[in-house]
Amino acid sequence: MTQIAPYLFVVLWSSGFIGARFGLPYAEPATFLLLRMMANVLVFGVLVLALKAHLPKGKMRWHSFAVGVLIHGFYLGGTYKAISLGMPAGLCALLVGIQPILTAVIMVIMSNEKLRSSQWFGLLLGFVGISLVLQGNMEWQQEGAKAMAFGFTMLALLGITLGTLYQKRFCQGVDLIGGTFYQYIATGLLLAVVATSTETMVVDWNTQFILTLVWLVLVLSLVAILLLLYMVKHGESSKVASVFYLVPPMTALQAWLAFGEQFDMFGALGFALAALAVYLMIRPAKKQPIVVEQRA
Repeated sequence: MTQIAPYLFVVLWSSGFIGARFGLPYAEPATFLLLRMMANVLVFGVLVLALKAHLPKGKMRWHSFAVGVLIHGFYLGGTYKAISLGMPAGLCALLVGIQPILTAVIMVIMSNEKLRSSQWFGLLLGFVGISLVLQGNMEWQQEGAKAMAFGFTMLALLGITLGTLYQKRFCQGVDLIGGTFYQYIATGLLLAVVATSTETMVVDWNTQFILTLVWLVLVLSLVAILLLLYMVKHGESSKVASVFYLVPPMTALQAWLAFGEQFDMFGALGFALAALAVYLMIRPAKKQPIVVEQRA
């Protein structure tokens, strides 16, 4: 189980983009996400009680709220809005999937950290890969709002990047279940404001929408989190980062199977280069061998 858990986690995480496209024809983005967050709060409320999870207190509570707004509000909100505007799910996953690259660049700018030569090469490959995908022939669901879709995708990328950095800086030691519970509460409050002020909040409660919502709540928000807890407990959480570069191509494969989303050779090469770029950015540095002097 410890060997397959990271790959299973990536497969489930990738399906979130597919779930968005399945459900968005029947509810507007903020309304769809609000329903998901409300269900998440109920599910994680039960988990908090069942597992006797520790809820963040004091400043940690507010830090958890901030992480929720950035990671779930901006990231999920931006990706859902972009997909609702016609962006292919695979392309959306690719653009937000360069988060490790952007994180590394921000760390270099704001600290004394330096990129290794392999990371510089990965940065270059990332730009080339994305350029190839954008030049390739990927069919959009609608053509009139591409600029706005790219804008919301950049908002999602910024949200997941800043949210991850913020979490590492201010939420060390926070119980994963308790912290996530508060993240979902904060996100739900944000989405309630957005949905009531900008959307009609009309939902077509058909079988496909209900099953999609169940999948996103139980499989994405619950099973994936429990998998992460399992990996943290067994020391395998680092492997999630090492295979996270597979998310965009895995999403593209799932989108092709589910919706027939296609891309040409430029797109296929671009996805491959972008995946390699992210791998080079997150690959840990090789430890230098310790040389022990022997004295006569």
